Amino acid sequence: MSKKRCPRGIINSTFKRIENNSLKKINLIWLEACGCSGNIIALLDADTPDVPYFLTQMVNMTYNNSIMGAEGERAFEKFLETLDTEFILIVEGAVTSRDNGLYNIVAEYNGKPISGAEAITLAAGKAKYVLAVGTCASYGGISAAKPNPSLSKSIPDFLTTKVIRIPGCPANPHWVISTIAHLISYGLPELDSDGRPLFLYEETIHTNCSRRSFFDKKIFATKLGDKECMFNLGCRGPITRSDCALRKWNDRVNWPVEDNTPCIGCVNKGFPDEMEKFINL
Repeated sequence: MSKKRCPRGIINSTFKRIENNSLKKINLIWLEACGCSGNIIALLDADTPDVPYFLTQMVNMTYNNSIMGAEGERAFEKFLETLDTEFILIVEGAVTSRDNGLYNIVAEYNGKPISGAEAITLAAGKAKYVLAVGTCASYGGISAAKPNPSLSKSIPDFLTTKVIRIPGCPANPHWVISTIAHLISYGLPELDSDGRPLFLYEETIHTNCSRRSFFDKKIFATKLGDKECMFNLGCRGPITRSDCALRKWNDRVNWPVEDNTPCIGCVNKGFPDEMEKFINL
């Protein structure tokens, strides 16, 4: 399908086709590995569709470390039961590889601690699709930043199976929902060389930035709070590919540049180490 298809249109058409019984909801495992849980928190802030609608009308979230009702071994049993069904695996957070993943334990089952690395390996081998959500899962991110004492690594570096990257710190919930909708309705989206959906990550933030006219006229801000282009203050918009300037956050209320904050390139490979300094003063 065309990489130009509108994410909102993908979401709406998928909901409609599920409602008309021409498509079925799919099971979803959302594993939180080594990270801050920022992506599942961002998902809870989603709107149009909101989380209750997403979780009841598009997917059956059978397992998540933070928001599922079951606890302890019963929670992990739900995880194991899902492995025998058709499901999508989402992983947020990097994988800790030091000491056999000891520094990220996601469950205890039959007296044995289950590491994030073990759970990811189990699920990825049976999942229909695997999504690395957030920059830590996609590229290692803050979890794998220097000096990286836990030897954390990205999901694509950890697994040998195909992984769709949805980077962001955190990932915009609409990026996640529209990608899942695409997988349900149309299958695998067209991906860039990094494994990111082109309908989300093709154009740079700079392309659609509300301050682009200042850049074109070489009018630059000299301090934070100025209304002009923040390129000279360290903005990473020209080298960062995502639709933040169009999608915005909190149901299109705002985004960093309109809040007088330079883009820090959080969706990029190498964030944060290769994106510093975020602000040049």
